[in-house]
Amino acid sequence: MADWDYIIVGAGSAGCVLAERLTASGRHRVLVLEAGGSDRRFFVAMPLGYGKLFYDPAVNWLYRTEPDPGLNGQQDHWPRGRILGGSSSINAMVWIRGHSSDYDDWEAAGNPGWGWKDVLPAYRAIEDNEAGGSELRGSGGPLFIARNDEDTHPLVAAAFAAAQAAGLPWNPDFNGPVQEGVGPYQLTVRGGRRNSAARAFLRPAMKRANLRVETGAHATRILFEGRRATGVEYRQGGRLLRAQAREVIVAGGAINSPQLLMLSGIGPAGHLRDFGITPVLDQPNVGRNLNDHQGLNYTWRMKAPTYNDVLRPWWGKLRVGLEYLLLGRGPLARSINAGGGFFRTDPALTRPNMQLYVQAFSTLIPRPGERPVLNPDPFSGFSLGLSNCRPTSRGEITLKSADPFEHPRIVANAYSTDHDVAEMLAAVKFLRRIAAMEPLASQVAEELRPGPQVQSDDELIDDFRQRSGTVYHPSCTCRMGPDPATAVVDADLRVHGIGGLRVCDASVFPTLPGGNTNAPAILVGWMGAARIQKSA
Repeated sequence: MADWDYIIVGAGSAGCVLAERLTASGRHRVLVLEAGGSDRRFFVAMPLGYGKLFYDPAVNWLYRTEPDPGLNGQQDHWPRGRILGGSSSINAMVWIRGHSSDYDDWEAAGNPGWGWKDVLPAYRAIEDNEAGGSELRGSGGPLFIARNDEDTHPLVAAAFAAAQAAGLPWNPDFNGPVQEGVGPYQLTVRGGRRNSAARAFLRPAMKRANLRVETGAHATRILFEGRRATGVEYRQGGRLLRAQAREVIVAGGAINSPQLLMLSGIGPAGHLRDFGITPVLDQPNVGRNLNDHQGLNYTWRMKAPTYNDVLRPWWGKLRVGLEYLLLGRGPLARSINAGGGFFRTDPALTRPNMQLYVQAFSTLIPRPGERPVLNPDPFSGFSLGLSNCRPTSRGEITLKSADPFEHPRIVANAYSTDHDVAEMLAAVKFLRRIAAMEPLASQVAEELRPGPQVQSDDELIDDFRQRSGTVYHPSCTCRMGPDPATAVVDADLRVHGIGGLRVCDASVFPTLPGGNTNAPAILVGWMGAARIQKSA
């Protein structure tokens, strides 16, 4: 008899939801293996504390890509959560579902039950939106979503007005009937604290007798009998342990999940043999189709004060620190991405292809080992950022070693298509158009990045190749689809050709949604759990 009904590998956004949903009935015994440690850390709980987690190996996998020609040969830093809650414990907390058509695209790709009409009820069941329930928003669900539409910084409000002058409509709810426009971002923040998947889903479930969560438990390989998964081997505290289960669910994310499958013998057979791994299943799609949003900021020195003037000096830190500790309010209680929006670089497009970020701060001057959100530049800086919603560039995850503790090889292939270069060129020009509109224009002292000397198309392209990077949304490396020749899992998230094994996280996205990916990752955990229970 198996030790467990289900073993979930990874306590990230999807894994936390799986753990809660699969144990709710009390009928199933569930083991969660998480390589990282506890999420009970001050800078995890404090929303703006994520800057301190950006390079912290205690909570972060600290991945680096291979040198990327699309980024002028640079290696990009890819932070991913190595902690209960996964990347939902270190992210910027923006709650965006994506465009409704993204999910219709999933269904049209041969994944029944994943269209917008199917996922909307799931989102409404997940959410407890501070704005209240509606036909599109959820109320009373396990995940509280903050409206984040109060105490807006004056320069953020000015940027919203300037964007409207540049042609974008006002949009108070990007999870509402339309996505295009400019306005505040809803956040996974509750009571002044980060509302991660661990806080909303896993912690309540950990009170149940049928759930066991093991931290510091690094999965090294999946165990098989023939072509059926039977358990997981993992290392914890210097010991190599094994656990048996009726079903194994891999929920490690877009980097860890394909790595674990390959280490276990599921992947491109020739590649696996190169590292002395005996193939269990020749599946060339494992690790392929890597898709990620690329972005960058344009930055200005302002005549009016920004959050730099508050967060930089010691007395400002003291003031906002006391405000946060005593009242649970202020800049430390929210994401630096207070708002933004979505726009089209071509009016002929049927949906937005670019995401906008409005930030009343700047971090041009780096600090070693830290993303300097809490220590911004020593001047009044302001940034407008953007990222591409549906890039056509594709990368891959492959092994560097058969050692499960060595990071895999990440090839991002940023801006490797003419399409992605052309739309980013149009997008950065739009940032300057916003900054030239009132009431923002009169507050600008000078453009700092890229600077007014960068004007031609070639100069603008070289600049965004030099300064772009991931916006932390890697996906699609074990993608869902009906044909094992092009996909890794089916619509029920079962690995094609293998029994007792599923993948349930952002790696199964058939295509990358247009927006932040934490909401879709949580959705996959919710809907995956329903499909698993249906087949139990």
